[in-house]
Order: sequence, then C-alpha cells, then structure tokens
Amino acid sequence: MEEGLPRMRRRYTAGRLLESDVAADPFEEFRAWMHDAVTAGLVEPNAMVLSTAGPDGQPSSRTVLLKGIDDGGFVFFTNRGSRKAADIEANPRVALCFPWIAMERQVLVCGVARPVSRAASLAYWVTRPRESQLGAWASQQSAVISSREDLEAVAAEVAERYPADVPLPDFWGGYRVEPSSVEFWQGGVARLHDRLRYRREDERWVVERLSP
Repeated sequence: MEEGLPRMRRRYTAGRLLESDVAADPFEEFRAWMHDAVTAGLVEPNAMVLSTAGPDGQPSSRTVLLKGIDDGGFVFFTNRGSRKAADIEANPRVALCFPWIAMERQVLVCGVARPVSRAASLAYWVTRPRESQLGAWASQQSAVISSREDLEAVAAEVAERYPADVPLPDFWGGYRVEPSSVEFWQGGVARLHDRLRYRREDERWVVERLSP
C-alpha cells in the first residue's frame, strides 16, 4: 500500500444537519446548498460526478457540469454520441454526486435521465462561448482518434466553415435527471456524519435519516 495513505484523514467539524434545518422540498434545499458553495468560493461548485451503466452492467463515471435545475430535475448537456449517452439510452437510471469536500458536504442524487427538448438545448447552446461551440462540433466524443493534431485540424476546419454563428449540432443536447431520491451529507465528528435523504413517495417527498 502507498506509504502514508492509511494515515490520511481529517476531522469533520464544519457543522450539523438536522431534520429541523432542512426544507420540505429537496430542490429548495439543494438551491440553498449550492448558494453556500458559490458563496464559499469553491472551484466549479456546479461540477458533479455522473455515473451510468451500460447494457452489460459495466458502470462508468465522469465529471460533468450542472447547467440548470428546476422542480423536475438536474440538467446537463453533452454529445449524444458519447459513451454516457449510449449508457443512458440503454439504461436511463443514473446517479449524481456533488463532492463539496472543502465544505465537508456532498449531495447524492439517484434518478432517471431523460433528453430535454431541442428548444431547451438551443436556449443553452447560444449562451456558450464560440470556442466551446466549435469544440462540440469537432469532437466525436468517446471515439478513438489518431492524434491531437487531427483533432485540432478538425476544429480549425469547423471554425472556417462557421465564421459567424455556430449552429446547434443534431448530435448535441441536454438531459434532465429526474430524481427518485436526493441525499444531503454533512461530515460529522468521530465519523458520526449526518445523512438526510429525500425519497419520492407517490406525489410527496419523505425525509429520512440514514446511519453514517
């Protein structure tokens, strides 16, 4: 085992999470926690780990950026030819993790990912920087490529093809993760962490405490 790893630990002392502290709705609670993360100056507080599983059951995870939240779910955007998109097509059940380690917090979301409308994808697409738009066109995400130079050559060709506005590709768009559960985790002293999970039960949310 790598020397020093067994002794790596920190004491969690930032706070407590009690049932009396949280909102009745997980989206309202999440917005409050996101506000705290932004106010604390965390680097990319909207970064979240998206976990999927393919048709063979093999799980995979990657970091994506949360780009919208409403009462229906958590929205991100990607290339719909990517591995994550293929996984979602085969098995739309996914998980999200917001690892706000500096605040001794994390949020875990389990739910179903569904494509958003093209109109919703376009509304976000036009807010992206031009270089990000060109990069989306240039990348055959998750495909094997021969070299970095080839990728840059394709990006240059795309930039020449679209000297002004860059259109939304047919292969690019958003997904909304509609949660069945949302867990808020607050690190605790002596590893007695606070874990409050919102679980969807018919048309209402039930809040329950989990053992750490």
